[in-house]
Amino acid sequence: MSHSITITNQDLIQQLKLSGKLPEMAEGIIARKIITETATEAGIKNTTAELQQAADQFRLANELHNAKDTWNWLEKQGLSLDDFEAIVQFNLLSGKLAEHLFADKIESYFVEHQLDYTGAVIYEVVLADQAMAEELYESIQEEEISFQEVAHRYIEDVELRRKGGYRGTVYRKDLRPNLSAAIFASDSSRLLKPLQGDRGFHLIFVEEILKPKLTEELALQIRAELFNGWVKEKIQEIKYELSN
Repeated sequence: MSHSITITNQDLIQQLKLSGKLPEMAEGIIARKIITETATEAGIKNTTAELQQAADQFRLANELHNAKDTWNWLEKQGLSLDDFEAIVQFNLLSGKLAEHLFADKIESYFVEHQLDYTGAVIYEVVLADQAMAEELYESIQEEEISFQEVAHRYIEDVELRRKGGYRGTVYRKDLRPNLSAAIFASDSSRLLKPLQGDRGFHLIFVEEILKPKLTEELALQIRAELFNGWVKEKIQEIKYELSN
């Protein structure tokens, strides 16, 4: 028989404690205070027009196409309209503070870390057995079988199999050192010898190496990375206690 259960704020706090996520939540609270106070000190404010635009963008990003969708989402999240406005206000303020702190540092950071943003378009099949990976590598080299055929036979994930193992663009900074070194060893397309990784032995075809360009999207990514690093440093400077 189905029945309803009421979850109180005390229940939520207790669950956070038992799940070990209270320290993470506390750091989130501290981060919010740091950002808000720093923005205030810098004289950063949100205008009504900016808030309206940010709210529209938030609804669009979360597929809240009308008032009913928005109210249903708020109810599901346990939020009020005031909470929604607070989310939009804080997100907008955070973005403006990040721009204020790091807008003039993005280009120099990019120049210093260009290698981290070099991309590679790859296809990948991960196999549990090293001997099998090496055998398939030799078979592809001798044109007894294509990489696409290997992908269709040995990839379990349905969507990845349909894409022939296509992983899209990966970046040096996001890869294990041995994978990164092999993938970015040259600018030409090639099949790599099997490489050991966390999930097994990686059979990788490198389609293209993409030279880094400071696009608007990458500039926003770098700004976010610098801002998040700044917030973490500020949190570490603060001592706090979790009281019962």
